[in-house]
Amino acid sequence: MASKILKQVSRVITAKRQREGAGFMIRRLLEADGLEYADPFLIIDHVGPINYGPGEAVGAPDHPHRGFETVTYMLSGEFEHRDSHGNHGLLKPGWVQWMTAGSGVIHSEMPSDDLLKKGGRFEGFQIWVNLPAKDKMIRPRYQDVPPEDIPWFHSEDKKTNIKVIAGEVEGVTATIDTHTPIYLLDLRTSGRYELTIPEGMSAVAYNYHAADIAIGQEKTKISESQMAVLETNGQPVAFEALEDAEEGSEGKKEARVLILAGTPIREEVARYGPFVMNTDEQLYQAFADMETGRFGKIPGSTERKRQTPENNKLGHNAEEQ
Repeated sequence: MASKILKQVSRVITAKRQREGAGFMIRRLLEADGLEYADPFLIIDHVGPINYGPGEAVGAPDHPHRGFETVTYMLSGEFEHRDSHGNHGLLKPGWVQWMTAGSGVIHSEMPSDDLLKKGGRFEGFQIWVNLPAKDKMIRPRYQDVPPEDIPWFHSEDKKTNIKVIAGEVEGVTATIDTHTPIYLLDLRTSGRYELTIPEGMSAVAYNYHAADIAIGQEKTKISESQMAVLETNGQPVAFEALEDAEEGSEGKKEARVLILAGTPIREEVARYGPFVMNTDEQLYQAFADMETGRFGKIPGSTERKRQTPENNKLGHNAEEQ
């Protein structure tokens, strides 16, 4: 008797292109209804890829957050981070910043001086992760992790490599600490690999690369800029490269997906702009605290705001890939 093939991809979402922040191009995967199938993830944005000319690069000048976490994963280019708690850093290719906004912070994410001066390719991800009610007003925290501190899993056949940003794959455990159980994985395969995702987690997989990939036991084809919403049904999820390698090479082209999975929080959410709380009253308080200066400020904000509209005009001319 033939075994029944489980359908593990419940829906396929195509990224929506739009401009965000000071005018940089993104591909947005989650809209306001995302919590229905991706709780605890609030936003998943694929930034770029885009080629900036000299003086064209744009960013996100000083803005507040409260009640959730932001995750930045850089693939190419550089971002300079500053915040109202005195933190400052430069995120380069392969870096991850896991920022817990908690009780509130003002921060800026701007192109590095080098990227602004010389131009170049820019690509990365910005992800918002909700916090449970008990953690929404905790002290802000930063985890800036360089690529050499992010572990990789390598399959025995050497055809699958997984960057373990959060969570665990076959004994390879991430160094990043999360407030709720989270998996954030950059899976790259030229073969076939079955990934075990803990039962009960919401899970999605986004194809950010040119090569098509088959996902699930039923082998649903997911193309570039598409995201699969997963229903694991308690079984490992298969990821399989589909496209043949270039003429003269054996095997398949490498396919790449970003996998996000997390234990749903399942709490009421009140969100507006940069604040994600549980009640409208908490939202009103967040705006009041921002207006009265309780979030603090970052030196140099006037210069960043002056610079942004000028770069914005140029940034619209940059070549999206």
